[in-house]
Amino acid sequence: MKTGYRLPDVTFHTRVRDDSIEGPNPYRWQDVTTADYFAGKRVVLFSLPGAFTPTCSTYQLPGFENGFADFQAEGVDEIYCMSVNDSFVMNKWAIDQGLKNVKVIPDGSGEFSRRMGMLVRKDNLGFGLRSWRYAAVVNDGVIEGWFEEPGLSDNHESDPYGVSSPETVLAWLKEQNAAKVA
Repeated sequence: MKTGYRLPDVTFHTRVRDDSIEGPNPYRWQDVTTADYFAGKRVVLFSLPGAFTPTCSTYQLPGFENGFADFQAEGVDEIYCMSVNDSFVMNKWAIDQGLKNVKVIPDGSGEFSRRMGMLVRKDNLGFGLRSWRYAAVVNDGVIEGWFEEPGLSDNHESDPYGVSSPETVLAWLKEQNAAKVA
């Protein structure tokens, strides 16, 4: 993917809380499309190899969560975290992380990641197919800024992190907004 490209049209199978459902699992299935998430909004989307994994849980997700107000100040409406995990896993991770600002998107089948060109094999870690780590600033479904970790490949021996960090994306947004003012 590159700047100027439109995000692929995908339907995500999500589980959403429904207070009309009684019992210990008050959730129902709801299909949500790419347009539902991205149309008419400026968002930061970041994708990572897996929920509950060390770098994702310690640095990347908390950094976006804690920096949400800074992103809003730069004109971002929403921040979405995506992973090739099912909705059950993504929802539990969101609860575990105490998310209030970042919304999770389950790419359970990897279809979005595949169509983005970011689906890789991580069999060397026992993960199977997963997303390569990246971030994007997306304006009304079109990629405005692209932040891909180096070395995109199957069974990469490491998990690079830095290019897609919240600090890097926020610095880019500030630079873009300053250039508009100048």
